[in-house]
Amino acid sequence: MKLSIIIPVYNVEKYIDQCLESIICQLNEIIEVILINDGSTDDSKEICEGYCRKFKNLVLYNQVLSPNNR
Repeated sequence: MKLSIIIPVYNVEKYIDQCLESIICQLNEIIEVILINDGSTDDSKEICEGYCRKFKNLVLYNQVLSPNNR
């Protein structure tokens, strides 16, 4: 059984490092972190992608906005 932590991400580049660092300290094989990027316009997506490359327990999902929704 896995424990999933879901973190919404939207223009939080100032805070996402602190959030992820606090969770990473507690990671183990049964914990997964799901990051949901809701179309951030700052560097939140890139920061999350960096963490996902370093930690296999982190997964990032990005909402793709159509031109009509921008």
